[in-house]
Amino acid sequence: MQCLITRRAQFSASHRYWLPELSEAENFAKFGQTARAPGHGHNYVLYVSMVGELDEYGMVLNLSNVKHTIRSEVTEPLDFSFLNEAWLEFQDTLPTTEFLAYLIWHRLAPHLPLTNIQLFEHPQLWADYQGNSMEAYLTISTHFSAAHRLAHPLLSDEDNSKIYGKCARPHGHGHNYHLEVTIRGQIDPRTGMIADLGAVQKAIDDYVVEPFDHTFLNKDIPYFAKVVPTAENIAVYIRDLLQNPIDELGAHLHKIKLIESPNNSCEVYCTTSEHQPHLAANREPVAVGV
Repeated sequence: MQCLITRRAQFSASHRYWLPELSEAENFAKFGQTARAPGHGHNYVLYVSMVGELDEYGMVLNLSNVKHTIRSEVTEPLDFSFLNEAWLEFQDTLPTTEFLAYLIWHRLAPHLPLTNIQLFEHPQLWADYQGNSMEAYLTISTHFSAAHRLAHPLLSDEDNSKIYGKCARPHGHGHNYHLEVTIRGQIDPRTGMIADLGAVQKAIDDYVVEPFDHTFLNKDIPYFAKVVPTAENIAVYIRDLLQNPIDELGAHLHKIKLIESPNNSCEVYCTTSEHQPHLAANREPVAVGV
C-alpha cells in the first residue's frame, strides 16, 4: 500500500532582488523594496512530501535518514546564508521562492521519492514545485471582511430557513474571509519568477479585496443580487474575476481557496487548468431560477 508522508524543516536566510544589467532605477521599478541593499531576510518553512510503499516496519522511509538528507542537502548550506551567494545557480537566476523550491527539489530528488516541495517565504506567500520542468506554483494569501445572507430570492423565508438555517436570518451575518490565490507558470530563467509578484498582488487587491471588503455582498456586489453568496459561489466568482488579469501577467490562475471560518473552506480550480482535480466545489454558481 502506498502512503504519502511529509517532513517539515526550516531555515533562515536573506536575499536581494537585483539584476546587474539593469540600472538602479530599473531594479527598483521592477522589484520595489526587495531591491534594497544589502537585502532582507525570511524564516523559511519547508515541507518535503514523499510517496512510497509501506514496509514491514510500517514506514515508507526511515525518518531519521530523511531528516539527515534534508539537513545536509538543504538546511545546512542555506541556514543563515545570503541566498544570492549560497548556490551557484543564483548567479544566473534570482533566489525567488519558486526558484528556491525548484532547486531544493533537484537537490533532494536523487535521494528521496519526492512528490511535492512546498516552501513558505512567510505565512502569506509560498511556492510549490512538483518536478514538472520549470513549472511552479505560487500562492498569495490575503483577507477581506464581508457580510452576507444565504437566501434564494424566489423562496419564502420559511423555505430559506429550512435550507440555510441561521444563515438565512434577514439581517445577515459576517465573516473574516481568508483567500488563497494560486497561480501556475514557467520560472523565468533570469528573474526566477513565474509572474511579477507586485502585479499579481495588485490584481487581487483591485478585483477582489477592495471591491469586497466591508460590504454586504447581497446588496453591494451586483453579481450576488441573483446568486446566493455561499462560500462556493463566492470562490467561483473570484476565480472568474481573476482568470483574465492573471493570464495577462503571463501566468495562469490555478486555484482559489476561500476560508469562510475555521470550520468551513472550499477550493475551485480554473476551468482551463490541465491540473484540475474532480471536485464538487467546482460546480457552477447557484442562481435565481436554477
